[in-house]
This record gives sequence, C-alpha cells and structure tokens, in this order.
Amino acid sequence: MSPESPLVGIVAGEPSGDQLGGALLQVLRQRMPNARFVGIGGPLMTAAGMQSLYPMEKLSVRGYVEVLRHFREIAGIRRELKKYFLRERPAIFIGIDAPDFNLDLESVLKAAGIPAVHYVSPSIWAWRGGRIRKIRKAVTRMLTVFPFEAAIYEKADIPVTYVGHPLADMLAAAPSRADARAGLRIPLSAPVVALLPGSRVSELESMADVFVGAAERIAAEIDGVRLLVPLVNRQTRELFEAALYRRQSGELEIKLLFGHAHDAMAAADVVLVASGTATLEAALLKRAMVITYRMPRLSWWIMKGMGYQPWVGLPNILAGEFVVPELLQDAATPEALSAAVIDLLRDADKRKAIEQRFSEMAAGLQHNAAERAAEAIMPYITGGER
Repeated sequence: MSPESPLVGIVAGEPSGDQLGGALLQVLRQRMPNARFVGIGGPLMTAAGMQSLYPMEKLSVRGYVEVLRHFREIAGIRRELKKYFLRERPAIFIGIDAPDFNLDLESVLKAAGIPAVHYVSPSIWAWRGGRIRKIRKAVTRMLTVFPFEAAIYEKADIPVTYVGHPLADMLAAAPSRADARAGLRIPLSAPVVALLPGSRVSELESMADVFVGAAERIAAEIDGVRLLVPLVNRQTRELFEAALYRRQSGELEIKLLFGHAHDAMAAADVVLVASGTATLEAALLKRAMVITYRMPRLSWWIMKGMGYQPWVGLPNILAGEFVVPELLQDAATPEALSAAVIDLLRDADKRKAIEQRFSEMAAGLQHNAAERAAEAIMPYITGGER
C-alpha cells in the first residue's frame, strides 16, 4: 500500500449507516481519489466506490434475541474481517454506528496499531453507559453527531470531534410539501399520512400487521386520506404485502413505494414511524409524527431495563420532552396508533407548533458534517496522527 493509494477499512451495519458512509466517502474520494475503501456497506457506499466484502443486510439485526439467532454468522463475518484487516493493514478503520459489531473489531485493530475512528456515538447517554470503558479501549477518535455528546467523551479522556448530523445537511434541501406531493401526484388539499414500519426484516415481522391495522382505521375515519408506505427493499415490501393479504386489506387505498422515504415524509401531514433514524429524518423534515416500536418480548424486557430516559424517539430525546407521542410494545396497538395519528391530523395548530420546534432543532444540527468528519479522519490516513 503506497501513501498515494491508501487502504481504508470501513463498516456500516444498516441503511442509516450507509447514508452516513455514502456522504463521507464522497468527500474522502474528492480529497484522495486513489484511496481504496474496503469493508461492509450498502448501495450508497458501494456507489461511492467502496468494495463490500459481505452484504450489509447480514448485520442489520436488532434486539438481543434476534442477534443470538444470527450470532454464529455475524461472529464469523467479524472474525474474517479481523483477519483481513490485520493482514492488509489499512491506514485507518472507520466504524459507522453498529457499535455491538464495530467496537469489538475496532478494539482488535487499535491494539494492532491501526487507528480506529468510530462515527456516531453509541447512545451511552440513553442506556448502557458502562460501554464508555469499552469505547476508550476500542477507538482512537469518536465522531459525534449531537452537540451534547462531545462533553461525555472529553470527560472520559477520549479524543472526540463533534461534526453535526449529516442528515440535517442533506435534508435542508429536501422538497417542500407542495413539491413532494406534485412528484407523487397527490393533491395539496388531501390529508396525507406516511407510514414507515422500519427498514429491517425483523421490524416488518413485528410491526407490519400493526401498521396495516392502523392504516385501516385511519382510512375509515379520515375522508380522502392518502396513505404512503416507503419500503427499502423487496423483502420488506413482500412482508408488508403479506400483512395486507392476511388482514384482507385489498380495498385499502395505500401506495407502496420502493424507497422515496424522504419524499413520502415531506408530502405527509403526519408520519407514523418505527423508532430509529427515521424519526430524526421526519423531525428534520419538520413533520408531526407518532413514534412506535415493537420487538420480541424478551428483547424488550432486557432493553427497557437498561434505559436511563423516559423517551425512546430521537426527536423527543433531543428536545428533552415528549414533543410527539410514543406508543411502544404493548401500547402499540392499531387502535392506539390510529387514534394518535388522527388526533394530529385534526389539529392543525398542534402540527404547526411541532413543525416550528423541529425547524429549530434542524438548524442546530446543520454543520456540514461529512466535510467535518473527513477533516477529522484525513490526518490518520496521511500519517499525521496515529
């Protein structure tokens, strides 16, 4: 490996990480056109020139029970990546989110003298704060996307750089409600609900029927409502279609989209969304929402016992209060979800207040994150820092 063509190891474990990685790789490629990027990523990262050694979907598993079910395969992938990177000696390893997978990998590489940068802090401020000790051992530098996180790492004597949130930069140029509806051929006067039941197969398995049930009730109560369901791939679409079939919802006026989640949310008056990065995307698009989540009962019991805060959704965590409703696990019934969505649809003043709050939140997270992340990473690639 020559200095003119450095090898950069990089691993993202889910679609949100692929978005972050795709934006980062575009900037790094501009600065170092001959660099090679190898690891695990999704379509956005591979489109930016990365070689993905394994399908990213292999790592897109959430919840303790689900991880245990796939443990042998995931552990095998991590073991092979360790061998590969220890043999090839990249100039730097970049772990994008996926802390349960990446921190162990980073720890081994850092111990072998390979700088390890972790992009997006684990939610140690929300749960599992004890991971700070593992992070100190594993990372050479942490890149944080929320402003309050940097102080946590500074206090723990871990090198840190706050870069802002890339989604805030990207979604600042998102279409207006009118433009999004024009693109989807929806009248500006129609009530619109976007339903986002998740990006993982395991999420659709837990929530597709609940979302379909909620959609049925919304359609029955709100005249002329348009229902939009963006789904990330063929597998998740098939699972949602199976739920429609099971519930005999063939007459339901619902539009399934391949991708186009941002267009669907931008077009919406209200978003019903599974907890995760999509809740932050909805907030950055300044949309009122109802946050929900369901998972296998044992996983829920374990995770609930580790939480530090009363909020699960990122918009509420960032606001420090319940700006939008959260209906989780047993509370996430079709009746409760549809009632919460209908309440927001019928209360324009409440929606306006939420949109104003989210507009202020979005402004505070815009910092040209991909450029700032690249600036923090470049010294390790060029040998200026170890």
